[in-house]
Amino acid sequence: RMRELTDDLPKPMIAVRGVKRYMADQEITVQLPEVRENPVNAARKVAIIGSGPAGLSCGYFLARMGYKPVIFESEERPGGLLVQAIPSYRLPREILAREVRMIENMGVEIITGRKLGRDFTLAELRAQGYDAVFMGVGAPLGSKMDIPGEDAEGVADAMDFNRTYNMRGSVPVGKEVLIVGGGNSAIDAARTALRLGAKSVTVVYRRTREAMPAYEEEIEAAEAEGVKLRMLTLPEEVLTENGKVCGLRCREMSLAGFDRTGRRRPEAAGESFVIPADQVIAAIGQALDLDALLDGMTIKRRNRQFIDANLVTGQSSADWLFAGGDAVTGPDSVVGAVSAGERAAVGMDHYLSGENHAFWRKDHKLDTFFDPAADPLPIAREKMPTIPVERRRNSFEEVEHCWDAPVATRQAKRCLRCEYGKRS
Repeated sequence: RMRELTDDLPKPMIAVRGVKRYMADQEITVQLPEVRENPVNAARKVAIIGSGPAGLSCGYFLARMGYKPVIFESEERPGGLLVQAIPSYRLPREILAREVRMIENMGVEIITGRKLGRDFTLAELRAQGYDAVFMGVGAPLGSKMDIPGEDAEGVADAMDFNRTYNMRGSVPVGKEVLIVGGGNSAIDAARTALRLGAKSVTVVYRRTREAMPAYEEEIEAAEAEGVKLRMLTLPEEVLTENGKVCGLRCREMSLAGFDRTGRRRPEAAGESFVIPADQVIAAIGQALDLDALLDGMTIKRRNRQFIDANLVTGQSSADWLFAGGDAVTGPDSVVGAVSAGERAAVGMDHYLSGENHAFWRKDHKLDTFFDPAADPLPIAREKMPTIPVERRRNSFEEVEHCWDAPVATRQAKRCLRCEYGKRS
């Protein structure tokens, strides 16, 4: 029955993100969620390190259970990756600020300009009486390309490039810019460079477009704005003239068998060639310097550079230390970090109280009516409206806007009824 209903429907199926965006935009005045006061929990000292999506989420859910957590943020503005790495044309700063204020109004204290390993240590937090600590520090360091010439003037790391502009409002940008990598950081750096005046921006990636980790809608937007893609291209050397970047020597690649990640392995297939450039921005991965953060403390690690934490509770090998987000998984989505923060909050509560105060997880009976005769509407999935390309070139105005009510309602009616899954 389910197959009969869906065979003729356009793919992909449900525009969940668009429908959620419409629903969220209907909230004119921010409503505080239910917070259950608990004097015993409020008396417990809980610290959160990092105010990115994982840390903010952990604080939000701890507050709902009656805790009064303190978040320590190394930068002068809270938000972590949300404000440092994601451009404002994707996430307007006023939207983020509104959410942060809401979390603070729930009883979460955010202290900025306090960096772990520089201004305090984990041992000092314990000495100050903190009963549990959550590490939501992300993976803020860029990975090296490990090719000759990458230390030349004009070579930048995408994380630093994006962070510098987002935090300071300016960053050096060339005229002929090459971005090495295929993830969201690469696309963000490419689109930012265009907006800051680059004459030409090209993304260089060693696999095919289909294998790029970046979101498809972001890749499409980048191409529409003028970013060029050069696929199956492997950088071999940064070329310099008088110590400054003048080009990137690359080699043509082809795809061979599958590697341990499940993706086809790129291998050399042609001669070397040179792409002229006066700036090269590397976006090939992210890392975390745990040694600097732990200050001699020993905990179990994953792949030597990330924290090995229980993916259900967030608890590390030190029972009082919890972690989540990119600091555990490596680079992942914002949604993944938010989810990890929620799980860690529940895990911390159980560790501290021996009880389960996560009331939002309990089953609730919904007063919802489903028409047995109603089938999903066989209509096409509609894209989110965007501002014209010519308005994006020198502007950080939000690119993607919300549907209007008729479109959102129409898209919601494409949803499959959950009972179909039970029948099949």
